[in-house]
Amino acid sequence: MGAVLAICFVAGSALARPAPGPLPASQSAKPDAATPATSADLTREDVGAWLDGFLPYALERADIAGAVVVVVKDGNILFKKGYGYADVAAKRPVDPDQTLFRPGSISKLFTWTAVMQLVEQHRIDLDQDVNIYLDFKIPPFGGKPVTMRQLMTHTPGFENALEEVIAVKPTYPRLRDFLKNWMPPRIFPAGKVPAYSNYGAALAGYIVERISGEPFPQYIGQHIFAPLGMNHSTFLQPPPAALAPLVSHGYLSAADEPGPFEMLGATPAGGLSASGADIAKFMIAHLQNGEYDGHRILQVATAQEMHSTPYTTISPALNRMTLGFFQLDRNGHRIIGHDGDTRFFHSAVSLFLDENVGLFISLNSAGRSSDTFDLREKLFDDFTDRYFPGPTSTGKVPLAIAKAHAAMMVGQYDGSRREDTTFASFVNLLSQVGIGADESGRLTTPMTGLNGEPKTYEEIAPFVWRDVAGKGLIAAKVVNGKVAMWGDEDPSGAYTPVPEWRNAAWLLPALELSFLVLLLATITWPVAALTRRRYRAPLALEGARARRWIHVAVAADVLVMAGWLTLIVGMMSTFYWTWAPYFVSSAMEKWVLVLHLCSIIVLPLATLIAFRNVWATFSAQAGLMAKLWSVVLAASCLIVLWVGVVFHFVGLGVSF
Repeated sequence: MGAVLAICFVAGSALARPAPGPLPASQSAKPDAATPATSADLTREDVGAWLDGFLPYALERADIAGAVVVVVKDGNILFKKGYGYADVAAKRPVDPDQTLFRPGSISKLFTWTAVMQLVEQHRIDLDQDVNIYLDFKIPPFGGKPVTMRQLMTHTPGFENALEEVIAVKPTYPRLRDFLKNWMPPRIFPAGKVPAYSNYGAALAGYIVERISGEPFPQYIGQHIFAPLGMNHSTFLQPPPAALAPLVSHGYLSAADEPGPFEMLGATPAGGLSASGADIAKFMIAHLQNGEYDGHRILQVATAQEMHSTPYTTISPALNRMTLGFFQLDRNGHRIIGHDGDTRFFHSAVSLFLDENVGLFISLNSAGRSSDTFDLREKLFDDFTDRYFPGPTSTGKVPLAIAKAHAAMMVGQYDGSRREDTTFASFVNLLSQVGIGADESGRLTTPMTGLNGEPKTYEEIAPFVWRDVAGKGLIAAKVVNGKVAMWGDEDPSGAYTPVPEWRNAAWLLPALELSFLVLLLATITWPVAALTRRRYRAPLALEGARARRWIHVAVAADVLVMAGWLTLIVGMMSTFYWTWAPYFVSSAMEKWVLVLHLCSIIVLPLATLIAFRNVWATFSAQAGLMAKLWSVVLAASCLIVLWVGVVFHFVGLGVSF
């Protein structure tokens, strides 16, 4: 069990702390500005030389097969280049004009642009209940509906869902079928908690389809691709015959065989295939407030509304969601953009609004570990610091206040983009984030930088902390003297406190120990039986029948938990190992149901038998070790049952 769980995060303990009083007016800390560095000139020659020095080594180090990078400036493509291979075996190089990459969730920017086209035509109202546009119903949560504005800011409150989001089968669900049959529950009040939702973006795309009367891929083709001259782009899956040979292969690493073409049931959320040069045209259109080469896809006011309407859920000190775009502000510059990830492709687009500059990168391999995420972050940081330096947020909070605020933050947190109501919620136990505090009032986190070292944050303003080794911020929202949630510079999510009854600080070690105890008991049972048989030493202890039953119960517990772990690890492997592509498809529902039925029967019954064994062992006046072992077995079965109930192994729902 310990080895299996080691694939995910294990974090520290949670502590409750009393809220400190407000800062005295004379001590209130406000961010001030450090002296900006000198910028390099953003020219074709300089950026080309810089990227040529940065990317080839980075790709080789991360074992990434190929990449495309495009920089636009003042309405023109300043630089575009392919690096490495689109097809390693055939030695087909990446062509920035013709090679199609899969930019994942950058697809959403096209969906949101389509939504805003219909908004400016008065066919969609951002603040109306979306049910008025649908032919099925999104249930209310807390009596409140979902609006298009909430979909665009990732605040509709939907639980994350995995089923049928991505597959490699020849067919995949129609958009309506996907949305109706795999609707995730809502777990947060609308508009309150940012929780990235592929389902919400796909729902918006279906509304575009419903309102326009055109299938979503055709609508985007006619109303966005065609005006922008994006002739090497499509939402069709797989791409049409004319474009199919131009699609880059996707790889887990450059040394691996290529993976299959990924099909997304949530097509508007991530189904795009496009060349780097085509993405450049889309960037230019948004940088020029909806216009490219004399063709307009949005009115000026509409584009500016998309770019400049931040929605605050945690703190205005953090980057926030605008209408579909992430704020990526840095060094005092206004920047918006979006990331995008499939199993194989990893991409990012950034628009420097006031400088009329855009940067796009897409990688066609997952690479080693999280190298693709670190590489993208490093590219963006270095590009911004090189060409657009500026002030860094600084400030100072009195030590006593810093310590008090840090103490409030200490604890375990769940990410808001999570599964809560299905067996997949077990992953939350493995991925909780623990926040600690040191003697200087700094926050310690398990998050790491490119150097692999954990990040430490110091408070620069009330409930705003800055990475001591960088420029990243985190901030907390405090309600009634307690941390309600906190976030970092990713505006699409937040972290919420974990209640003690499912706190990984105690529950994860308890589960690991319990599983090892039960596994040990299962292994030693046949060994002990064979030993007794070999030496003809029958059980003399009264209550031997109860002991035999406890062995059966313990073995059944182990088998059921092993089944769940196999399924969950298989689901995770879907995104990392090409040999396991169907663990997040509806084909797994029958196995989910089997495991649920087994859990309903085995986990409670095994716990009852274990406690019956305690009674029998104590009644038989067994030795101290036998008594202690019976108690340990009962406690282990109880922990496994607790986990089964809390994380929905005991249940009947088959969706995930």
